[in-house]
Amino acid sequence: MKPHTRPEHGRQWTLPSVRTLGDVTEIVLAPLMDRKAGRNYWFAFAASLAIAAVGATAIGWSIAVGPGLWGNNTSVVWGFPIANYVWWIGIGNAGTLISSLLLLTRQDWRASINRFAEAMTLFAVSMAGIFPILHLGRQTYFYWMAPYPSTMTLWPQWRSALVWDFWAILCYLLFSVLFFYVGLIPDLAALRDRSGKLGWRRFYGFFAMGWQGSARQWRTQERLHKALAVLAVPLVCSVHSIVGLDFAASMMPGWIESVFPPYFVVGALFSGFAMVVLIALVLRWSMGLEGIITSAHFDAMAKILLAAAIIMSASYASEWFSAAWSGEAADLALVRFEFTGAYWPLYIAMLACNVAAPQLFWVPRLRTSVRVLVGVSLAVLLGMWLERILIIMETLSTGYDPGFFRLYSATFVDFAILAGTLGAFVWLFLVFARVLPVCSMYETRKLLARERENDA
Repeated sequence: MKPHTRPEHGRQWTLPSVRTLGDVTEIVLAPLMDRKAGRNYWFAFAASLAIAAVGATAIGWSIAVGPGLWGNNTSVVWGFPIANYVWWIGIGNAGTLISSLLLLTRQDWRASINRFAEAMTLFAVSMAGIFPILHLGRQTYFYWMAPYPSTMTLWPQWRSALVWDFWAILCYLLFSVLFFYVGLIPDLAALRDRSGKLGWRRFYGFFAMGWQGSARQWRTQERLHKALAVLAVPLVCSVHSIVGLDFAASMMPGWIESVFPPYFVVGALFSGFAMVVLIALVLRWSMGLEGIITSAHFDAMAKILLAAAIIMSASYASEWFSAAWSGEAADLALVRFEFTGAYWPLYIAMLACNVAAPQLFWVPRLRTSVRVLVGVSLAVLLGMWLERILIIMETLSTGYDPGFFRLYSATFVDFAILAGTLGAFVWLFLVFARVLPVCSMYETRKLLARERENDA
């Protein structure tokens, strides 16, 4: 049977080599307690930590000297900090959205990817939270955005997009931690009860909070998990809609678009799924998870990427059509600038990455090709980052008054900070993969039991 076809009976989301529930336990938990990290792991660990250190140095330099180190100017006042924020928050939003939507729609293939997708959310949102604070210029006063007791008769400026972002990030991060932790408790108890070093068993036992696996505990945990999933979907949509309103609430050409909130939500899902595909490929190869992350998983995710690319294509076309339909001179000038202005190579590259590259997934065998999956996923992540920076550069470089037209050019410090967050993200994931199970053991065991019943 070809890997992209869907069997009517039997296995699809686990391979026949995974025969018993004990096999699932060994596959998921053995890399944590029984296997030592190899040379490749420590090389990646050191490299990512070094890149993160470069980014931290660039951030410290920016705080000490000021925003003059960046490429921002009097016209393009946002630049890399806000573009990177929107890109990271989009990736972060997708993890919890993917997990909660698949849980509510009872998709069996969720079991193998939900844990690391939720972890991706925590790390990406943490990276995103750096940039609004950094962009303030006077970072020591970031708490002014919170309505703390007004002893100095100072209250936040609620019309500021930075205040909206502050609350969006904070609420979403706290919720994502809770959602991740509730699903992790049964696996923590399994690690607590497994033979191993006493210190680690005590660590896992503390966070397992006395879980014994009784029927009452399982019932409560499943109800709470589903209730949180129900809350997650509107929360995620509202968080990235707020990010879209950062732009749509302004009066700049190209930003006054009612399509921006849903457009940003779909873009978050698009980039987030691309990151999930890359992480799944790396974990499958490096941790021996072939038995529970199968070709069928990549086939399903590739179809979602293809659908998201089609929606993104419609969004770009809607932008061009709206400008033509309105006849507004500034909007028409912006569209012309996108295709013929100073940034046109980046704009064409964005369209190639976000629109053209995912069309390869119309071919079934390419949806399970590792090389194609890696190439398209990287293209989507690059394309979505280009989209974020171009939204800022193109509008703010032109605007309404020709006297304020000024091009944007990023500096080494801008790229160093971005690279530092990428390094920190990878480093956090490497730590996570050695401390906690990257796949949900108990959900995969339930999935295996159902598929074995289908075999029978």
